[in-house]
Amino acid sequence: MNMIYSKVRCARIFILLAGLLALRPAAAAPDTQWFRDAKFGIFIHWGLYSALGNEWQGKSYYGSGEWLMNRAKIPAAEYAQTASEFNPTNFNAEAWARFVKESGARYLVVTAKHHEGFAMFGSKVSPFNIVDATPYHQDPMLALSAACRREGVKFGFYYSQFLDWHEPDGGGNTWDFPKDKKDYKNYYAQKSIPQIRELLSNYGPLGLVWFDMPGGLNRDETLAFMGQVRQLQPDCMISSRVGNGLGDFRDLGDSELSPGVIDGPWEALFTHNDSWGFVKSDANFKTPREILHLLASTSARGGNLILNVGPDGTGRIPETSQRYLREVGSWLAVNGDGIYGTTHSPIPDQSWGVATLKTNRLFLHVFERPQDGILFVPSFSAKVKRAALLVGGKKLKAEQSGDDLKIYLPAELPDVRDTVVTVDFTGTLADAWGNTPEIISRQFDSFSVDAAKVQTTGQTMLKSITSSQYFGNWKHDTCAVDMQTPADDAEFSCRFLEAGDYRVSLEYACLTGSKNREGIVQVGDQPLQFQTLLTAADYDSHEPLVFIRHAIGVVSVKSSGVVPVSIHPRNAGAELFWLRRVIIEPVR
Repeated sequence: MNMIYSKVRCARIFILLAGLLALRPAAAAPDTQWFRDAKFGIFIHWGLYSALGNEWQGKSYYGSGEWLMNRAKIPAAEYAQTASEFNPTNFNAEAWARFVKESGARYLVVTAKHHEGFAMFGSKVSPFNIVDATPYHQDPMLALSAACRREGVKFGFYYSQFLDWHEPDGGGNTWDFPKDKKDYKNYYAQKSIPQIRELLSNYGPLGLVWFDMPGGLNRDETLAFMGQVRQLQPDCMISSRVGNGLGDFRDLGDSELSPGVIDGPWEALFTHNDSWGFVKSDANFKTPREILHLLASTSARGGNLILNVGPDGTGRIPETSQRYLREVGSWLAVNGDGIYGTTHSPIPDQSWGVATLKTNRLFLHVFERPQDGILFVPSFSAKVKRAALLVGGKKLKAEQSGDDLKIYLPAELPDVRDTVVTVDFTGTLADAWGNTPEIISRQFDSFSVDAAKVQTTGQTMLKSITSSQYFGNWKHDTCAVDMQTPADDAEFSCRFLEAGDYRVSLEYACLTGSKNREGIVQVGDQPLQFQTLLTAADYDSHEPLVFIRHAIGVVSVKSSGVVPVSIHPRNAGAELFWLRRVIIEPVR
């Protein structure tokens, strides 16, 4: 009897997958313009882990709370019992949707099912869901999707399509279910795909589906998987984490900001504190100023920022998240023209801030006022018509000499976090990312020139190095690596606006094999010799990567102009270090 049942089950799976593979995207890729214009979204991670707060059997687990089941290796059956106490009586769909709108975000993505396998919606596919397995007995996603539509907020679901620690055939749980006995196709056929169909069918129009942690499918199967979405909701966008290089928009790594412009629709994803799911001990919230700088910097590169908040198990969004994000919303209510609907700036980041663009208007986001009050904008290849404050419209004096533009700021910035200056122009602004010198001026106290901006020679190369502080709190640093001989050079082009003395420092990571290597920093015709300082014995991507700020010496710049600043080993040997940035400070 068991053998007959097994054969029938396998036959059904084969038929389902064969039908799936027969499908191809039924419609063209959806229009992404609303997404490109939105610029700002809110992510919400909410599940059984939210009630546990990253604590299990008296032990606190620091880092990402949604990974608690994995980190504590909690048996699936035992973890499932926590659902009997999950009762989010403080959840209020209207309040959540209103909070998203008041934060200035244009779309919301909420976790329908995370890696723990628990559905935060009423699923007929598996009883392991909030309606059937908890005393709450309600579907919060029905209320939330409707509330978002009323508030004019685009609504989307997160769904972990491969990792599922509750299911024997789901990805990830090898402490309960041996990996060599898993049938991933069965998991997709029996749970993942049917639940995704429920989400696409029962909650109205979706702006996007944010898939995560792909696995178990090849490219053709992923295309067919996407075809299911296209068939049910042709206008719904699909995230790149669907896998196999596919998707309608690109998501970067967790907590990663691109060093430069990226073509096409894309998204940088950060969380408001150090965790995605709620953690009782985590109070390290980004300030409104930090969020505004992150939002403007992402927009300047042509992307969107999606910022996560983690409600607790009762459905309460942390008060600090609500307060800080409403401050962001208040700023956007009057400055949003410099964010919404903009495209990437042709002017790269400057010491004073960043820029965004909309047709023939440049928006300068001033994070720091130059000491003399003169905003220097390089590579301004168009002709300036008018400069003014965005809020209030006060006209500002502007002078243009060739491709150099100077704007005279008021004595005090109206908003010290981000004051937006508009520049209307005629003509065309040429894209200056990657081909313009870094501006160094005595009107600021310090200049950080990231390694992403170097020109490399020899075998020097740029590499993105990932590390982690608390578990899941990822960091991504672009570094110049593989410098082993004097011919392996990392060179920055720096334009000094004023003559004077400047202190040069290097920020780098140096492992055991590179300790005490000798190097040269060459500033024009002035060499500075140094010896590397040990920062760590070895590298582990799941541990913090320690960088040291090493003051190398002082140089004297005799006149204004472009001066090359290069770094290379003094002699051949082991790798010099991993260079993250050069720091240049005017000597006062």
